[in-house]
Amino acid sequence: MSPILVRPVREQLEHDRVIRQLQKDLSRRKMEVSINPGAEQNVAVGTGARREFPDAVLFSTDKARKILGIIEVETGESINHLEAMAQWAHYARLKAPFHLYVPMGSADVARRLTVEKQIPVAEIHTYHQIGDLVRFGSAGTSAGRAEGPPRPTSGLTARP
Repeated sequence: MSPILVRPVREQLEHDRVIRQLQKDLSRRKMEVSINPGAEQNVAVGTGARREFPDAVLFSTDKARKILGIIEVETGESINHLEAMAQWAHYARLKAPFHLYVPMGSADVARRLTVEKQIPVAEIHTYHQIGDLVRFGSAGTSAGRAEGPPRPTSGLTARP
């Protein structure tokens, strides 16, 4: 469970709306998107004693169902040292690119936390809401990003 044990209702609604919009947008590309909104535990990653339930997991659509990426969505309240160490650090150690989505204006704080805690992030994305519409943008990579296989970042931003 997250260090943010109980998000305020408004923040939880925002968080879940962003996750559902990501699922819609990314499902249009050639990948399967499984989500864990709220307290739901629909899809886990990791093996052994530590099973993780990130906000979204991207899978290939072939028989192998390879994990293409792991996504964690944060709200203004959940971008902090505890969250970075309890979740981001674990997701970044998994064998799939880790993508972090934060509210617009919070990318610098998230980037600073990933550098301070040495958490390699494939890419940091921002989001903002205009009414019921959620828009996504790229805020680049963290300075501590580990090099690895090509990441599916082109599929991780919504159309303008």
